[in-house]
Parts: sequence; C-alpha cells; structure tokens
Amino acid sequence: MIGLISLNKPSGMSSSTAVVKIKKLAHMSRVGHMGTLDPLASGVLIIGVGKATRLFDYYLGKTKTYIATFKFGVSTDTLDSEGQVLTQGLYVPKKEEILSVLDKLTGEISQYPPQFSAKSVNGVRAYKLARQGIEVDLKPKTVNIKYIKLLEQISPDEYTFEIDCSSGTYIRSIARDMGKLLNTEAIMTALVRTRCGVFTLDNSVNLDSLTEDNISQYITSLNDALSAMTTYNITDNQKEKLVNGVAAVVDLTDGQYCLVYENVVVGIGEVISNNLKIKNFLME
Repeated sequence: MIGLISLNKPSGMSSSTAVVKIKKLAHMSRVGHMGTLDPLASGVLIIGVGKATRLFDYYLGKTKTYIATFKFGVSTDTLDSEGQVLTQGLYVPKKEEILSVLDKLTGEISQYPPQFSAKSVNGVRAYKLARQGIEVDLKPKTVNIKYIKLLEQISPDEYTFEIDCSSGTYIRSIARDMGKLLNTEAIMTALVRTRCGVFTLDNSVNLDSLTEDNISQYITSLNDALSAMTTYNITDNQKEKLVNGVAAVVDLTDGQYCLVYENVVVGIGEVISNNLKIKNFLME
C-alpha cells in the first residue's frame, strides 16, 4: 500500500498516537503524518503510508484552513485552554472592535511562536523548557494569513473564526496577538482543521470507521494526492536517467512536476533551466 489517508483526528489524541493506530491497522512500519495537529485540535491530519511518507515536505508546505474559537479576557501560559491561567476577568471586546483589527493580522506578517511549542532551541523543544519554567527567546517567523473571518459569538466571551493560512502559522499566536491589539488578552479554546491542501473534512475518515479489512479503501492514490501538480509523462530513457540521479533535459518551465510513467507516479521532479531531476522518488 502506498498513498495518503486523510484522517479526521479526534480532539484529545496526539498526532503520533494516530500514526501508531494506522500502523497497526495497515500492518505497515513506514507510516507518518504530514504535519502535526495538536492534541486539543481535531480535523484533517494527512498520514502517509509506504513511500508516500516522503511527501512530508510537500504537504507540510500546503496552505491550511481552520475553524478556531477564541476566548477573550483571559490568558494562559500555553495560549490555549489547556494551560495554567495567568490572568482572567479582563475586558471582552465587542464584535465591531474585533472586526476592526482583523486586517492587521492578515497578509504576510511576522509571528512569534508560543513558548509552549515544538520549536527547537539549541536542540531542545521549547515546550520542554517552558515546562521547567524557562522562558526562551523565540525568533519571529514570517507567515502568510490569507484571511480571518469572524463567524459568530458563541458565548459572552467567545467568538469563532475561520482562518486560512500558510504552513507554520500558530493559531494560538493569532489569539494572543488579537487580544493585544484590543488591549486585552485572548486564548484559543477549540480548533478544527478543515482543510490541508486538496484534503478536506468532507473527504476525511474517522478513526473508528477504519478496520484492517477496509483501510486500503481509504488510501488516496498518489495520482489523486498530487492532483494539484502539473503532470509530466516521462519516457523510458528519461526514467532510467532520473532513477539513477542523472538529470534529463526537458522543454519545461522551471518548477515542480508530478512525474508519471505508464500511469504510475514515479515521484516529484523539479525543473531548473531545462534540467529535470527527481526530488522525491515514490515508486516501490
């Protein structure tokens, strides 16, 4: 089996636990997720099976869409509802006030990661240091937030938002920064990833629906998984060169292509100055 499973991960489960469960069901040792989803969050978690695990970098870079719930007037050390409360009872902004600051949080922005994050600091994860009470100087990262839509107010101090953003964006940091812009504090209390690349909740499967007998039916083929890429059909001669690490001369514009040989995906290729090389070899 080679391909991707779009899993609707339940809240309360880590991404690594989901991977272990898929390994057992598929009886495969080579299984991995295409970008972690925090235990608090639910929704689309892409899991690669077999050589499809080599698509990690490709899917890690895909844009994602979330439905997030922010609670105003409170702060925690983790920037979400699972952390230790630091302040509470602060000002809760009105809908009109929130709408007035959304433009300041969209586009290409510089974002500071949460202290409780998987960022590496001298080889140690930031969250491990944070648990020891050690605050570290995390560098800001440029992310792109396409839009933030205020959906509804669900309680006196909680609002839900739809957020479309680039890979690497911390939704908890958006809550923090939105609170600061409104002269208060805010945390994330719920998060659902509704889309990752071409995969959505509509074409995702619940973990409890998967069995050893039916799991193969839910593995998306590499052709479909890479449908957003331009396909290039390689010849016998080109295939022999590419699989041996030799560039093939092609009349193609620079960029990445899904390389296909006799209707089978060979891998992801990259063209630079008419020279085609394989970046990810995906055939067994």
